[in-house]
Amino acid sequence: MKRLGIVLALLAASGIAQAKPMTWQAPEGLTQITLWPGAVPDAPPVPGPEDVSVSTELIAGKTVTNITNVTNPTITVYPPKGKNTGAALVVVPGGGFQVLAIDLEGTEVCDWATSIGMTCVLLKYRVPSAPYVWQCDCRPHNLKVSQPSLQDLQRTMGLVRDHADQWHVDPHKVGVLGFSAGGFLVAEISSLFEHRLYPQVDKADNESARPDFAIAIYPGHLANRDNTFNTNIPVSSLTSPTFLVQAEDDYEDGIHQSLAYYAALSKAHVPAEMHLYANGGHAFGLRRNELPITDWPAQVALWLHTIGIMRN
Repeated sequence: MKRLGIVLALLAASGIAQAKPMTWQAPEGLTQITLWPGAVPDAPPVPGPEDVSVSTELIAGKTVTNITNVTNPTITVYPPKGKNTGAALVVVPGGGFQVLAIDLEGTEVCDWATSIGMTCVLLKYRVPSAPYVWQCDCRPHNLKVSQPSLQDLQRTMGLVRDHADQWHVDPHKVGVLGFSAGGFLVAEISSLFEHRLYPQVDKADNESARPDFAIAIYPGHLANRDNTFNTNIPVSSLTSPTFLVQAEDDYEDGIHQSLAYYAALSKAHVPAEMHLYANGGHAFGLRRNELPITDWPAQVALWLHTIGIMRN
């Protein structure tokens, strides 16, 4: 009985430990910066405190770390390794506006970006957020502008340019890269940059929120069911030059997302490059496998040279 009591006590303690929510911490040596120094604008309700979980499904033999219930958005700045090109990349993880795939589509991207001489700024934005509604676990307005998350991204763009001297960044070489829902945010910020969706906080909000370049990897929320483009994204000739990647067998968001966006960009005469692959599915991140689609980072690097971002 004594041994049984000990076992039950250990199991109970283990259950408590597993149930206790965690807050995501930046990798060692890096510091998270709070995005909003005061009250967070238009803060939506969330079902609980921030929590970190690890998926049981493996991608390229590795687990995926997800964050949810983010109410205090942050950025983490990764300095470039080796020669600094002056370019900065704001990384926007995906997760359906429900969670953030913080390693697969976040920290691992910054490791790559810094290896080619870019400053990387990892955005931990607010989720759950529109168009996802956690109360019904649904997306009743799937093409709706993701206002709280987009506020966080607009604020981030201003902060990067405001800290350009401190972070050794060229303010004319600041871009964004996002996956899935993050890819939708990339499209949003590429056109919805002129007017802030929140009251001015400080001088950082006087800086332009327009990305100098944009990279959307398997983006979602861009096309209607009839494959027409989401008119909530007002693409114009001022929309950021864009690089698109998607797989034909992506049954989560679908290749029509990139096709509809590319057609809108082309119609507005926005410089764009699109790479479509036969295989790859959804949510492959930067993790290499035998499929050609996982070479997309090399294609992005070439494109960045082509458009002059990576030139010193």
